Amino acid sequence: MNSRLFGVVAVLAALAVTGSFPAPASSAPLPQASRSAAQRGLPLGAADLTETRTTRTLQPGVTLTRIVRGADAPALAWTVEMSIPGGATSPDPDAPPAAIKDPASARELADRLTAAGFEARAEDVVTPATADYAGGSLGRRVRVGRFDTEAAATAARAKLKAAGYTGSAWYTGWDGDAADRGPWRIDVLTIDPHRFHGALKASYGPDLENRETTSALATAAGATAGVNAGFFVLDPKAGAPGDPAGVGVYDGRLLSEAVNGRPGLVIQDSARRTRVERFTWQGRLVARGTSLPLDGIDRVPGLIRNCGGTADDSPTSLPLHDTTCTDPDELVAFTREFGARTPQGEGLEAVLDRHGRVTEVRSPRGGPLPEGGSSVQATGKDGARLADVAMVGQRLHIQGGLRDSEGHAVSASRDTSIVNGGPELVRDGRLHITPAADGMVQPGNPSFYYGWVHKRNPRTFAGVDAAGCTVLVTADGRSTTSLGLSIPEAASVAKALGLRDAVNLDGGGSTTLVEGGTVLNDPSDATGERPVGDALLVLPARH
Repeated sequence: MNSRLFGVVAVLAALAVTGSFPAPASSAPLPQASRSAAQRGLPLGAADLTETRTTRTLQPGVTLTRIVRGADAPALAWTVEMSIPGGATSPDPDAPPAAIKDPASARELADRLTAAGFEARAEDVVTPATADYAGGSLGRRVRVGRFDTEAAATAARAKLKAAGYTGSAWYTGWDGDAADRGPWRIDVLTIDPHRFHGALKASYGPDLENRETTSALATAAGATAGVNAGFFVLDPKAGAPGDPAGVGVYDGRLLSEAVNGRPGLVIQDSARRTRVERFTWQGRLVARGTSLPLDGIDRVPGLIRNCGGTADDSPTSLPLHDTTCTDPDELVAFTREFGARTPQGEGLEAVLDRHGRVTEVRSPRGGPLPEGGSSVQATGKDGARLADVAMVGQRLHIQGGLRDSEGHAVSASRDTSIVNGGPELVRDGRLHITPAADGMVQPGNPSFYYGWVHKRNPRTFAGVDAAGCTVLVTADGRSTTSLGLSIPEAASVAKALGLRDAVNLDGGGSTTLVEGGTVLNDPSDATGERPVGDALLVLPARH
């Protein structure tokens, strides 16, 4: 598809507030807004916890600060968290087992476990309110025992499994209890646009349809540093692994449509005017007096990861995180950036040259694209609609682009990158957490919110502070040496670091910080660093 046809625009946002960023251990210079807010530690655990900060300058205008809080915290207990089936008195006795259930189901399982000789308890899980979610009780969980070591919890889990029960060994420090004393390990990359002469870019690697590690992306680009970026397809059943699951703009080109209504992080090569904006997307295919709505860009037709697509998508057109919506009838545009070949399958595909003229109509769909060319794929009922306009030699016009939260059409220069994220964490210097708007509140499935928002996990988030500095943050988690952050804790940390606007990016096993090509943090996947969809890279100045 022609790069002129899919543009994005910078969305203006410039509200300044004060923030907090305690003084680093080294003498590396920080912007005035960061230095002036350097009076207190992070809002994690008790105020008296030890906290160390070590700051290094990676290149002019770029500092890396490692924050370790509560390093001397005593170890917490392990337990076994059970999967709870629907109880006989449950509102939905046939519902699949889950970590959080109604009180009756939880009590019934706890009683059965106790009768079988296990030390079981049912616990109410209360979550804090956010900007668009009332919080309160999510339901109840069931746990067995308190153990000094993971090995002891794992042994208890094996006994439970032998007795016909399902559970997992769990460290209670990952629960999100505000009274916990840590430890936490957080890394903060700060890019000061007033002193920075490199480039800040998003990169997806050689193509969109495959994943690469953050360190590989950084090495390929010769980056000074980088972090993982947006959400992406992981399971081949949900699309092409590596494909951004939301808005993706690289060098000013829109290569992945928005999950309509969800936020993205907008950056410029200069690291100036970084902002968080909510986007929607609309596209059309125009030819011979006919205009057909497009469903997407550079993704497998029929599979809409994180949902937020068109009205005929199932089960919803609203954002629904970590869910793949479906639509049998779609028109999807493709660029050569997608990969070596477009997706194969039933349907029709019109192949276009660099001028937008049809050079081939193929069915089934899928195959290589010409140099500088593009294509449009159609599935289901949209196949006949595409066939009516896609004659060899006919010129097809692909139109559309992003709109901001006020509905204004937008465009941008080649210096613009946008990566997807959610939920928002901070807006105008105030906590502004939006799990409901961004599809993390899922009716009938409180276990998703419990695991994804309420519990502590590794996190990556980013934003801009009052001095205009872009700040990229990673927090290790899922270990006993770094507990991770709940989403509310991530928002509080972002605010304490002085961010006036901030958004959550992909986390969990994806959370990665690299310097050069070396991983500096401790990714939580057992296999090590996870290949991801895209990354935010800090590049050195080019001389």
